[in-house]
Amino acid sequence: MAIEGGMKCVKFLVFVFNFICWVCGVALIAIGIYAQVALNKALVITSASASSTPIAIVVVGIIIFFVSFFGCCGAWKESYCMVTTFAVLLSLIFFVEIAAAIAGYVFKDEVRSVLEKGLRNAMQKYEEDKALRETVDELQRDFECCGVDNYTDWANVAPFKGNDTVPRSCCRVNTASCNVHPSPATIYEKGCLLGIEAWMKKNILIVAAVALGIAFFEILGIIFACCLMKGIRSGYEVM
Repeated sequence: MAIEGGMKCVKFLVFVFNFICWVCGVALIAIGIYAQVALNKALVITSASASSTPIAIVVVGIIIFFVSFFGCCGAWKESYCMVTTFAVLLSLIFFVEIAAAIAGYVFKDEVRSVLEKGLRNAMQKYEEDKALRETVDELQRDFECCGVDNYTDWANVAPFKGNDTVPRSCCRVNTASCNVHPSPATIYEKGCLLGIEAWMKKNILIVAAVALGIAFFEILGIIFACCLMKGIRSGYEVM
């Protein structure tokens, strides 16, 4: 027996909210891919494990995508089993997101130290590792910075040690001698640490805002799914 009366409205709301969650899943996948591409340079110079964050966002997005699709089908077919499964899975996803948010807040202060350590290690390997050299050069050009704290950091790195030079990627102006005897007129004085850290915090806030909005819709989805489960069960009992 199909559910009737006010429960039809609940059925419609469950379907709509599942569709919204489905769209949110697509959004998370897009955000994760964007984060992986945008942070690729920073991830190379920090650690391989740091790349797990964008990947985790993509995985959560894929899970929400399929769970929401499952919920849409359950609401449309008025299947108690499918709606119950959807509510349980969505609740698990919600609690995992809460745990991830708490962990992110607890370890937020470690981001700076990990990033600084990665930058300094990359600078020390600048001469011997071509991939790291290209990454550091691109970072310095993109963020218009030089060194970790400032351009003097390169004075302790081969092959710039003792000859008063910096990488050409530090150059503010493109001349043959812009990286020799560096000065504020020819190179970027500020270090890359503050610039990259500020950029990461800005983008993390955007991701957090999107995640908060998705969590809100997840709660609504769980509530309406429970109401629909009750309505479907009542229909079975009438039968």
